[in-house]
Amino acid sequence: MYNILICDDEQDIVNALKIYLSAPDLTFFEASDGLEALQAIEENEIHLVLLDIMMPKMNGIDALSEIRKKSNIPVIMLSAKSEDTDKILGLNVGADDYITKPFNPVEVNARVRSALRRFFQLGGSAVRENTYSVGGISLDDGTKLVSVDGNEISFTPKEFEILKLLLQFPGKVFSPKEIYSQVWEETLPVGCERTVAVHIRHIREKIEINPEEPHYLKVVWGQGYKIEG
Repeated sequence: MYNILICDDEQDIVNALKIYLSAPDLTFFEASDGLEALQAIEENEIHLVLLDIMMPKMNGIDALSEIRKKSNIPVIMLSAKSEDTDKILGLNVGADDYITKPFNPVEVNARVRSALRRFFQLGGSAVRENTYSVGGISLDDGTKLVSVDGNEISFTPKEFEILKLLLQFPGKVFSPKEIYSQVWEETLPVGCERTVAVHIRHIREKIEINPEEPHYLKVVWGQGYKIEG
């Protein structure tokens, strides 16, 4: 599973890139300026960044300079055809590649996959299979360990499976019935919503600083639960 950060102040472009790159092994994070991009990288395990050059608050070149002070993850710049000077500057600062707007979906996929392949084949990092993380939460399905801000936390088997399900799909809302069906793997009994709610409360007590004002595990009233970074 690879985490891709798309940083552009035009939401239509972000949405288009998510469609072009949609694949089971990719999870997407979003940012609308350089400052948000830096925060997303600080709070999440990001494996590749698609970074626009012209943005408010902090442009892509300045953001790239800050990224390179701490990380060598692949960064692909997004640029307009008229921004050749900025593209060259970006490559000099440490960009791995660039894609010119308007995008060719095939080219986008090829450049992203190539950058990921080069990075991990050269040992730049390692994506551990069956490991999921959002913000300060990290879950290893192989060792069955969960840590929050570096501190190991004990979970019951059902709590672990619920948290894993939510961490696998950050931002996706799961109804109580969907959670019960996938975790318990049995016919939905009367009151299964209450059972899930109790487990959600226990998970919150373990991962949240203030369970009454959760930062990660959110309720979407009338729909279900989701994990946010």
